[in-house]
Amino acid sequence: MKIFTYDTTLRDGAQSDTVQYSKNDKLNIIRLLDSLGVDFIEVDNPVYNPYDDGFFEELKKMKLIHSKIVAFGSTVKVGSSPENDPVLSFLSSYSDCCAIFGKAWDLHVSDVLKTTKEENLHMIAESVKYLKNSGKYVFFDAEHFFDGWLSSPEYALRVLETAQSAGADEIVLCDTNGGTFPKDIARAVNDVKKHVSVRLGIHTHNDCALAVANALEAVSAGAELVQGTINGIGERCGNADLSAMIANLQIKSGFDVLPDGRIRSLTGISRAIAQITNISTQGMPYISRAAFSHKAGTHADAVLKNPATFEHIDPSLIGNKRTILLSEISGKSAILPIIRRVVPDMDKNSDKVDMLLAAMKDKEAHGYRYEAAQASFELLIRKMLGMYTPHFEVDLYKLINEAKLGEECKSYVFTEVTVENQKEIAATMSDGPVHAIDEALRKALRPFFPSLDKVQLIDYKVRVMDNRSATGSTVQVLIDSTDGRDVWTTVGVSIDIIRASQEALIDSIEYKLLKDEKTETR
Repeated sequence: MKIFTYDTTLRDGAQSDTVQYSKNDKLNIIRLLDSLGVDFIEVDNPVYNPYDDGFFEELKKMKLIHSKIVAFGSTVKVGSSPENDPVLSFLSSYSDCCAIFGKAWDLHVSDVLKTTKEENLHMIAESVKYLKNSGKYVFFDAEHFFDGWLSSPEYALRVLETAQSAGADEIVLCDTNGGTFPKDIARAVNDVKKHVSVRLGIHTHNDCALAVANALEAVSAGAELVQGTINGIGERCGNADLSAMIANLQIKSGFDVLPDGRIRSLTGISRAIAQITNISTQGMPYISRAAFSHKAGTHADAVLKNPATFEHIDPSLIGNKRTILLSEISGKSAILPIIRRVVPDMDKNSDKVDMLLAAMKDKEAHGYRYEAAQASFELLIRKMLGMYTPHFEVDLYKLINEAKLGEECKSYVFTEVTVENQKEIAATMSDGPVHAIDEALRKALRPFFPSLDKVQLIDYKVRVMDNRSATGSTVQVLIDSTDGRDVWTTVGVSIDIIRASQEALIDSIEYKLLKDEKTETR
């Protein structure tokens, strides 16, 4: 059975308090969603956002392979006609598909619209008819449907019947407040199926941490379209996570969701959109690095013997991969897969494995955290095995911080590097010392390694290792970097936070250059 996907990352996802899209952000997200194979992509309405910076004009020029664009708006306002409504006017002229929302909860009719129930039904009917007469494929979003169904089921169902009679092609049941439980979702959808014959969709919010569960319950009861946002971004606590829904429906439940094996790109696309929206995927089901990470000797040992012991699916099915985390309790089984990235035929019983395990535990005793920073650990392996030649040397860096009370700090960095006996000097200014060091290093190295332009620092974490020493404590710095394809983490440790940061930055650059070499030799 086919389940249709409807993405609202650009519209409902933009309601998140942490998200602000540029025109290019929106266009890039659409390209990613289209390559994933999402059926419908919802965009906002310029009447609501007059500062679209030419987005809708650019969107018209895009050639999408799989997805259809859906323009979004509301029903006509109280006392107005569709012909004079600017929102409906845009919908009637822009894309082939459009979605309008109308009130399905009598409380909203009386307290928000300040009108009668009959007038609300008239507004819905006239709006849908106007768009159908304009030749549009119409989604009707029944806003607050489940609250309305619990409050006044007869009226909530009349709203749906009105939209259907007016010609709506699909009706989407919305848990707008995110407060409905799965058992009530199932009861409501079963009731709706007795009154409505068009295809049903489900739109859920996560205010009770039930958005994905509620959407799956609706599908079990007969819904054939799921609405959500990639990584669950959205207003308040967010929307249903479309990434998790796709995986649950296709991998776990056997529905036909994405075409042509595209589900294997789910992890990469979800992470790419997370990067655009500037959110962390840490701990997210299916697509995060933690989703298939294993720590502790017995767990790691078991999953290496038989992955089914601690993994509910094969991570490669959705483009993710298994990670064995390293820590002070790790054994040979945990570090061997990482060693074999460097030396594929390394014997588990080799003395070199014992040496590397001892070295790792000694470094962790001094504050290094390799369970997260596996890029730094791979570099350590190469150094210990004599398989490492640095791509560059930092001969000198000078940092000057300039600040006055009440004013922002300015950091100036001068650095000198050597690459194959050639010296390069660079200087930068920034609002912070770590960013200034990063910029200066890359500026000096760019003539030798142009691929560093693709690298971005996406997360920076500092941890005090011994708070009893107060400002004299050893600090651990973890840096997450990406080149748009992969994400890697490096670590630095020192009493000096700048020195720890520089160590992690240098490891990050070295790992990227090492990665480039591996790609070239394939």
